[in-house]
Amino acid sequence: MRSKKFLKAEQAQLVWDVPGLVAGVDEAGRGPLAGPVVAAAVILDVRFPIKGLADSKQLTALRRERLYDEIRAKALCCSIAQASVEEIDQLNILQATMLAMRRAVLGLRLKPAKVLVDGNRLPALDVLAEAIISGDALVPCISAASILAKVTRDRLLCELHLQHPEYGFDRHKGYGTAEHLRALQEHGALPLHRRTFAPVARALARAAEGQELRA
Repeated sequence: MRSKKFLKAEQAQLVWDVPGLVAGVDEAGRGPLAGPVVAAAVILDVRFPIKGLADSKQLTALRRERLYDEIRAKALCCSIAQASVEEIDQLNILQATMLAMRRAVLGLRLKPAKVLVDGNRLPALDVLAEAIISGDALVPCISAASILAKVTRDRLLCELHLQHPEYGFDRHKGYGTAEHLRALQEHGALPLHRRTFAPVARALARAAEGQELRA
């Protein structure tokens, strides 16, 4: 008769070491004051390895752009999704991030047997999943997802810059830099600013006070 210790070890192996496709998942844009949070899910093709995959934050913008094209060309499948500013304000940024990740996984053309997620929290999924702290620097498929998510979000913020150049979105990508905070103070909040984030809430409060004084 097998010992309880052996049975537990066997069960753990059956649960976590499942054969099949593995998808990496990561997000970009939890911290900024403006724009959506973007998530990506990637299933790499072992027949076509991609050199230089790493945490997107450690790569130059040019290197990210080149890897973005290579990932899209060589991966078995990939999916990019987002949660809107309205969803961020309604749900909170953590839950909106989980929603974007779930949407990215559900958008995959092929269903993975397991999902590896960067960080320490998991979205609600109907497949096995594991959270890996610093996974974007350790696991190639998560690194690939990190790159797709960041490049996609950076492009969105550059498009926003074309509409509102006075905010400098092409430089800070929505993060709360001194330049961005000055623009908020001078020009107020845009519809794509996250109203539940403190600097934006203060800008809205100042605008409301100004309207009351003028009334």
